[in-house]
Amino acid sequence: MLEEALAEIRSAPDARALQLLRVAWLGRKGRVTERLKTLGGLAPEERRAAGAEINALKQAVEQAFDERERALEAAAVQAQLERERVDVTLPGLRPAAGAHHLLTQVMHKLTDVFRTLGYEVVVGPELEDDHHNFEALNFPPEHPARDTQDTFWTTDGRLLRTHTSPMQVRYMRDHRPPFKVVVPGKVFRNEAVDTTHEAQFHQLEALVVGERITMADMRGAIEAMAVALFGPGTRTRLQPTFFPFVEPGAEFAIWWTHPKTGKEEWLELGGCGMVHPNVFRAVGYEDVTGFAFGFGLERMAMVTYGVSDIRDLYRGDVRVLRQFRGVA
Repeated sequence: MLEEALAEIRSAPDARALQLLRVAWLGRKGRVTERLKTLGGLAPEERRAAGAEINALKQAVEQAFDERERALEAAAVQAQLERERVDVTLPGLRPAAGAHHLLTQVMHKLTDVFRTLGYEVVVGPELEDDHHNFEALNFPPEHPARDTQDTFWTTDGRLLRTHTSPMQVRYMRDHRPPFKVVVPGKVFRNEAVDTTHEAQFHQLEALVVGERITMADMRGAIEAMAVALFGPGTRTRLQPTFFPFVEPGAEFAIWWTHPKTGKEEWLELGGCGMVHPNVFRAVGYEDVTGFAFGFGLERMAMVTYGVSDIRDLYRGDVRVLRQFRGVA
């Protein structure tokens, strides 16, 4: 019987087959257990010898099971090592790396430029109230300029900010001049979405306040920014226009060469002007002057990198985003 048990145990192909054999030989109704049950029917003098023989058989079978179990476990580990073996001499696989969105890259580049010019970078809330977004910036309740900034209102009378200018009011109420700050951030307007307009976009706005700040200082700041962005010799120009929160107001543009077409042209970037006295009165400032200028980041990104549809910047199309890894 022992030879038969050993032969079956050693030929067990896997752990499941071995467990079935263990039950067949050592279980409650196993062959060794059945042999033990026969001891009760033997004479006392025969029972001792038969009991010793059966116990020796049981121990040998149990030992054989343990050895086979260890052998199967070792074989399974070796098989797993073979399956998962790595050839360290092969070239490695470079994992896919993420990258900043094009607009984020442009924003970081611009804020770095302004930091080198001595500006502090500050941010404000995207959910604003009417006072900070309009009234304190010289937009009276019935002012027609509000029509150009029709926006999204909440049920409690607040709104998604239409420009980054509300941060001018917030900053000036908490700080005393002189100072230079730049405010990047997302803004919202109830626009009809098309290739050049979106209901959400990004602005970057600069504010400088101090004694005897003039239009010449503003022109110099715009030129310094343009040179830092587009290189030495970059020309700028101002064209008079109207904004409620500055007086006088202007639009500023740069003369540049398109990187893809090579065409030279004036590129309008944004608006600028001297801070309106009503804005200073709203924050309690006296005997100071200042200027502000700002522009949209989407326009700069689209013109600079040849993006023809502003919606491509927001669709999340990986085919588009991969084109602009590390371009800024």
